[in-house]
Amino acid sequence: MNMMMRVAAYIVLAPIVGGLLQGIDRKISARMQRRVGPPLLQPFYDVIKLLKKQAITVSTSQTFFLLTYLIMMVLTGAMFYGGTDILMCFFVMSTAATFLYFASVVTSSPYATIGSNRELIQMMTYEPAVLLACVGFYLVEGTFNVEEIAISDKLDLALMPGFFIAFVFILTIKMRKSPFDLSTSHHMHQEIVKGITTEMGAQNLALFQISEWYENVFLMGVVGLYVVNSSPLSVIAALILIAAVYFLEILIDNTSARMKWESMLKITWIVTLLSAGVNLLALMLIHI
Repeated sequence: MNMMMRVAAYIVLAPIVGGLLQGIDRKISARMQRRVGPPLLQPFYDVIKLLKKQAITVSTSQTFFLLTYLIMMVLTGAMFYGGTDILMCFFVMSTAATFLYFASVVTSSPYATIGSNRELIQMMTYEPAVLLACVGFYLVEGTFNVEEIAISDKLDLALMPGFFIAFVFILTIKMRKSPFDLSTSHHMHQEIVKGITTEMGAQNLALFQISEWYENVFLMGVVGLYVVNSSPLSVIAALILIAAVYFLEILIDNTSARMKWESMLKITWIVTLLSAGVNLLALMLIHI
């Protein structure tokens, strides 16, 4: 499949896959809580309902920021599945998160402002692990190019277990799962109502949700990149790994209580330094 076909497939299929993943998330979470749960397609029903509602916004600029957030997230995944520079992909993703911050703080709502501030703290928390993951791929493969990494003969996971652990750990933050769902949550147990999404309604909330679907598919693609190589069987291994990681995130979400931002920052940086940091030193010694 050439680059343009992969990019087109991501743009068209990512929101479908992302919505199905969220539906699976809700089903598994319900079963863990001994509930039946909503239908598998409920996330799509919710978004369609939001798109049909009357547009009411606290600030007219919020829609602009959310549209930019959506476009940047689409661009992030398109670059990744197109096989370009993985470091640049994460830079674009970070830029997208900044526009999400603007979309929330521009409303001047006290709940949204608290959520926005916590979103910035979360960005500061997970960025070191993200950057180290890129450095790890470069040290192992000698390139940041996703396509070259995906067709190499190496099993990156075997050489980058520490980077993988750190990346999976920060996925809990990126996917807004407990115990790190500080800025906003998909559940109704937060003391700040809905955080950054408090003042997002109708079409704006739908834009946010679709953007999250694109982001989750991108993040799962990065997880798969750790095992994808020139072997055709590696694609199957990547799908199994993605399923295992996604289930792990759901399990953590349903068995953990939300913690304070100070604890999140300390624990995440400790895990990043101990796992990715040690792995980085080992790779540097190997190259020396």
